[in-house]
Amino acid sequence: MPRRRRRGHESILRQNGGRAWSAGAVFIAALVLMPVAAVVWMALNPTENIWPHLLNSVLPRYLSNSVILAVGTGLLSACMGAGPAWLVSMYDFPGRRWMQWLLLAPLAVPAYIGAYALADFLDYSGPVQTALRGWFGWTNASDYWFPRIRSIEAAIVVLSAALYPYVYLLTRAALHEQSGSAYEVARALGAGPWALFRRVGLPLARPAIVAGSAIAMMESVADYGVVSYFGVQTLNTGIFTTWLERRNAGGAAQIACVILLVVTLLALWERFARRNARFHQSARQPRPISRLTLKGIPAMAATAACAFPFALGFLLPVGVILNYALAYPEGWITPGLGLAVWHTVSLGGIAAVLTVGMALVMVYGVRLSGRSLPRLLLPVTMIGYAAPGAVLAVGILIPLAALDHRVADGWLALTGSDPGLILTGSGAAIVFAYTVRFFAIGQGAIDGAFTRVPPSLPMAARSLGRSSTGALRDILMPLMRGSVGSALLLIFVDSCKELPATLLLRPFSYETLATRVHEKASLEDLGNAAPAALLVMSVGLLAVILLAQTNPGLRQPASRGIGMSKAG
Repeated sequence: MPRRRRRGHESILRQNGGRAWSAGAVFIAALVLMPVAAVVWMALNPTENIWPHLLNSVLPRYLSNSVILAVGTGLLSACMGAGPAWLVSMYDFPGRRWMQWLLLAPLAVPAYIGAYALADFLDYSGPVQTALRGWFGWTNASDYWFPRIRSIEAAIVVLSAALYPYVYLLTRAALHEQSGSAYEVARALGAGPWALFRRVGLPLARPAIVAGSAIAMMESVADYGVVSYFGVQTLNTGIFTTWLERRNAGGAAQIACVILLVVTLLALWERFARRNARFHQSARQPRPISRLTLKGIPAMAATAACAFPFALGFLLPVGVILNYALAYPEGWITPGLGLAVWHTVSLGGIAAVLTVGMALVMVYGVRLSGRSLPRLLLPVTMIGYAAPGAVLAVGILIPLAALDHRVADGWLALTGSDPGLILTGSGAAIVFAYTVRFFAIGQGAIDGAFTRVPPSLPMAARSLGRSSTGALRDILMPLMRGSVGSALLLIFVDSCKELPATLLLRPFSYETLATRVHEKASLEDLGNAAPAALLVMSVGLLAVILLAQTNPGLRQPASRGIGMSKAG
């Protein structure tokens, strides 16, 4: 479209209501960025400066453990995700058609549930060590050596088993987008399977592998459930210790700023990797990759290599939790479970609707605005997804608590009655945290949906007299219904699994499914934790099914090639 005509169309879209939408976009951006800004402000203006104490005592340990955890998780996730992605893309072997689906299943299992299951399975009283003692006649732990389960190494394994699907998805998408000609030429020149992977496949997929590993590293830095259960002291656990045990909000904010710096560096690394994630190809449809059929030992090895991550990340935790749920059926009728389900569903549902609504206003306002400020703020609001839940909780609870007390004091002075804590005494603060944490999901879905709508449709509606609100309601929303529904479901699922922010922001005796699982498992009461854990994983499966249904590469028949494009 010529530039002059495009500017004319944009001026049509900005008439009648464009300023109001633009102001709404700026307000929402400020609301989303407020917790991060509050954390930085509290860190720079603490009531008690403990930077010297942190630097001389706990911060080096927190930081080194976090770096080891992130690097180890990134490397192991890359191996567990990229290898199966290469196998299912390049070869036919027994179970391949099912494995390309099943390798996504660990996304449904929160990492903290995987930690409880692995510890129960491998601990001294677990089935593995019990069987070893029975087979070899050992009587106690001094008779044999067994790896320490509650350790940083075990935390890396658990997190990698839960997060490798990010690497798998991005790597498989990168392999999908490549033409089969390069592989055919390499085979014709005598390249074997390993040389084909090392010299052709790995260079083409390296940006996607790095991007997926960066996401896994950010999630590992944000984790609290796994590291707290395994007794690993990281930056995230330091926030809980400094805030809840030492009653020092400024010190917690200072540790939170260190986490923000770490995740910002990882986010920049991931963005840099994505910048080079595409390679130039012919304008014609790329030739599909012809998969080779494996037989005998290579076929069994390929099946085992794909089955291992799935078994570790899905079958093991589901099997352990399901066994407890069947062995202790009374856990389904224990007090508090029904209320935890209601809190989870209501908070997640409200957060999903609110987040998608705010993202819609934000993106539409930016598109209607001719000003640079809303356009500059749009990508910055993505920082909430990179920030750990504990960091957002620090930036939300302190300002909201101060506002709550001012409102309560004012109401008491006017009416003589004490209304209590309206925001921090209910689930409002949790909903706000969910909204900020997962705003990037809604924004990305809405922005992607807008780009797929032909610009001529809203322009025609506006030229015929429709307002900006009318064009959105009658033209754009029906066309974006699928993307909006997907965003609602994904945000709802992620809200149901969120643990650190919920633990810090919930009122007294306020339980969700995630906090109930954490508290019962921390007391080694997996029998009562199992029902809530199964419900959380069932909700997570909804997101996995949606993800699989929206990825064409996973829905193609087994007999077809894999040159088709795949949604990320």
